[in-house]
Amino acid sequence: MEWFFIIIVVMLVAAPVMWLKPSPRQQRQASLRNSVRKQGVEVKMAVPPLHDVKQAMPGYQWRYPQQAPGPDFLLVRDSDASDALTPYHAGWRWRIAPLRAWPEPADSVLKALLERLPQDALVLESSESSLTLWWWESQNAERFSSYIEDFVTLRDCLKGHADRPKKQHKASALTHGTDDASAS
Repeated sequence: MEWFFIIIVVMLVAAPVMWLKPSPRQQRQASLRNSVRKQGVEVKMAVPPLHDVKQAMPGYQWRYPQQAPGPDFLLVRDSDASDALTPYHAGWRWRIAPLRAWPEPADSVLKALLERLPQDALVLESSESSLTLWWWESQNAERFSSYIEDFVTLRDCLKGHADRPKKQHKASALTHGTDDASAS
């Protein structure tokens, strides 16, 4: 009878520990995030720039150099885009199209990348500071690593092609009698 009580007590102590153990999906995501961070990708959890999504979603970021900012654009997968948005390529639509033309290699790399991305990749966003892929992390680290070189190439093609180049921004601020901080 003592053994029975000992087993019950051990089970009561072990049960909460088992609840805290990460699920296989959580273990895969942690492995994926650790792997891509080692390859220079920043991972953030935030609400993505989608109309009806209010929950945090993983965003994988490739930073532009501060002295060579990138263009502003937002591509949304057809499944999450309005038909009113302008189609671009391979089931993606412009929510925000770039204001200036890019170099040809950037367009080729972007189109090839959009054709390869997993179905749960919903948004590709670029701002002056970074290129961000919003997706639900359906793949493992090895498979996602096959995209990293293409994202780095795309970032390198787009850097320095900001919609408002820094020199123009500073000249405009001086003309209007404002400093850089208040012009932003």
